[in-house]
Amino acid sequence: MPMSVALSTFGGVNGSLFASSRLFFAGAREGHLPRLLAMIHVKSCTPIPALVFSFCSTLLMLCTSDVYTLITYVGFINYLFYGLTIAGLILLRVREPDLYRPFKVSLVWPMFYLLVWAFLMVFSLYSEPVVCGTGLAIMLTGIPVYLLGVRWESKPQCFDIAIGKISHLCQKLCVVVYPTVVDSRGPEEEEDPDEEVTEEEDDDDDDDDD
Repeated sequence: MPMSVALSTFGGVNGSLFASSRLFFAGAREGHLPRLLAMIHVKSCTPIPALVFSFCSTLLMLCTSDVYTLITYVGFINYLFYGLTIAGLILLRVREPDLYRPFKVSLVWPMFYLLVWAFLMVFSLYSEPVVCGTGLAIMLTGIPVYLLGVRWESKPQCFDIAIGKISHLCQKLCVVVYPTVVDSRGPEEEEDPDEEVTEEEDDDDDDDDD
């Protein structure tokens, strides 16, 4: 049993590492994080900078002495965003009902999930307000980083030069490039206007024959 628990934990950590790195990768592609995190390996197409950043941030969180408090912080933040994601899903279903969705379920399930989520969040805030407040404070530290790194467009030239040098160095070390989207579909075949025959032309030809 202990070996099974250890293997299950290892698999969960491995999956979380891959998922978190893809979150950094997607955020960088949208311009919310440094451009370096959106780069991929030239051969394997793996987001190596995002993986390294996720690994380093995980090591920093492991420096704490109280693992239980760390789990509580991270769990509260994760479940907060889970609920916001489900709320966004419901909002899109209401505002854009005709949007193409390859997979669609009834709104009963996300609404039921949202009710359970709200109960758990309120219970967590009531039972451990200090821990939940600290988790919210940690989450809000990303706001000044976003304002300085993304919203502040008129940065000094020295700042852009330094970021460019760091990105160039990391590109050489990780052998990564910024991905380009290539449309696999070929150009649409243009119809030859000389070969097009309308119904009106067919009717005219039949009248001439008569």
